[in-house]
Amino acid sequence: MNVNKSDAGDAQVSGRAALLVGAGVTLSRLSGLIRELVLAGLLGTRIAADAFKAALQIPGLLQNILGEGTLSASFVPVYSQLVDEDSQGEHDAGVVAGVVLSVLALLTGVVVFIGIIAARPITKLLLPVLPDATFELTVDLVRVMWAGLGFIVLSAWCLGVLNSHRKFFLSFAAPIAWNAAQIFLAVFAWVNNWDDTEIAKAAAWGVLLGGFLQFAIQLPAVFKVAPSIRASFRIRLKPVQDIFGRFTPALLGRGVIQLSAFFDLFLAGFLAAGAFAGLSIAQIIYLLPIGIFAMSIVSADLPELSRDQENTSKVINRIAVSQERITFYVAFSAVAFFSIGKPLIGALFERGNFTEEDTLFVWLILCAYSFGLFTSSISRLYQNACYAAGDTKGPAKFAAVRVLVSGAIGVILMFQFDRFAIDVNEVIKIGNLPAFSPLPESIRSDDLGPQALGAVGLALGSACGSWVEYSRLKKRMASLLPSSFKLQSPLVKLFIPLLVAGSVGAVLAWTLNDIHNLILGPSLLAITGILYVYLSYLSGSETAREVLRVTKFRRKL
Repeated sequence: MNVNKSDAGDAQVSGRAALLVGAGVTLSRLSGLIRELVLAGLLGTRIAADAFKAALQIPGLLQNILGEGTLSASFVPVYSQLVDEDSQGEHDAGVVAGVVLSVLALLTGVVVFIGIIAARPITKLLLPVLPDATFELTVDLVRVMWAGLGFIVLSAWCLGVLNSHRKFFLSFAAPIAWNAAQIFLAVFAWVNNWDDTEIAKAAAWGVLLGGFLQFAIQLPAVFKVAPSIRASFRIRLKPVQDIFGRFTPALLGRGVIQLSAFFDLFLAGFLAAGAFAGLSIAQIIYLLPIGIFAMSIVSADLPELSRDQENTSKVINRIAVSQERITFYVAFSAVAFFSIGKPLIGALFERGNFTEEDTLFVWLILCAYSFGLFTSSISRLYQNACYAAGDTKGPAKFAAVRVLVSGAIGVILMFQFDRFAIDVNEVIKIGNLPAFSPLPESIRSDDLGPQALGAVGLALGSACGSWVEYSRLKKRMASLLPSSFKLQSPLVKLFIPLLVAGSVGAVLAWTLNDIHNLILGPSLLAITGILYVYLSYLSGSETAREVLRVTKFRRKL
């Protein structure tokens, strides 16, 4: 594709914005990974860990419904255009932002109040077959966490305002405070010799404290870039009506990854103990490349795609450049998870109550999720292209299809896989096949027996659903652009580099298995990463060229 100088300059600006987003996301994701390392070491992957993960996901529905994903799709495109208007643009934008904040705060307050009061029936409704010991602790934790997730919803509004004013770093780095509060209180409980249950409760209070801090640290920056913001309920304003009109269909479209993950959680309630914790840890790793690479690129692009709707060439160029960048990073991430994922997980988590058996369990789940890593990442870009063009209904419909497909396949596979379990370093059969019902309660609630693999079936279902959504979104996006628009897949250039890097990594991981994971994991990541970048450069990858240019520049410094 030929790119003129203006488009090239826009790509560079978009790249710098993506770099700021990426820096903030990387720091917050790393802090989240540290949080998972700490909690895994303190709680392992059984009852207390299951209760904490389940409790965190239940109020997380509030974040999915009212938070970052949906606000970005509905609020940012409209607000970005208002900010750029010359005549009274700042004033109008401030009024609209204030109305959105007021309505959001009211809705969040009501939902949080109901969530705290009705924590028990909500937990029972969403997780009907949770073992009794896990259920009681989950209810206690949900009551504490609801308010914390409410503050995170309000912090998503801050993110929308700051991003629209091209201020990216702070809003994406703010979750560090949320993670740090959980780490601090969990470690405090451990130092004082509290048991697993009390450690989980301490971490839940960290969710509340961290949510407040994440919101509070962004407020000064918000009022600095938009001092005209005033709280009001002038919901009849046309821009406000436009935002609310986009909000409902954007609910599924933008929050599909989180909603799909929650659906996995619901189904995991039918599986043996450890499924919640295993899925959660695997999702943390799986979402790292999506957050650091895909999210940083598409978040920086959304305001600009909204501004560029009158210039088709700029829109096409942004989509092509962003797809190439996203593919370069996430395709390697998926291959790395398959080939060297086991020593990487062992290096990160294998300590304390997290055993070698847990490492193998999480790796198998991660491999299943990785089948859909590329499609989940690129789908975020295609969603943005639709949102910027004012189309929120298409992505919402495809997201619903994805959840249905994921659920249908996941339900079929999870009971089959739950009849197999990890016993030390081998997989054993613990039930008859085919199976269409949960294991007996005595086996599902066993905190010390072999680790059943039902969660792997759920992850495979999720990956299959992501491919269906990807194919539909790609066609929808193409229909919004000129008929001459052709989007080539960057995977063609990257096939040989990915194959070679993955093969080398798998062979080395197998032959060097006796080396400690703390040495083996990072070493294999460095070797395969360097090999992949160099071979991609030889294959003509523009992103590989950018990586090498940055490397040379740093070396000179």
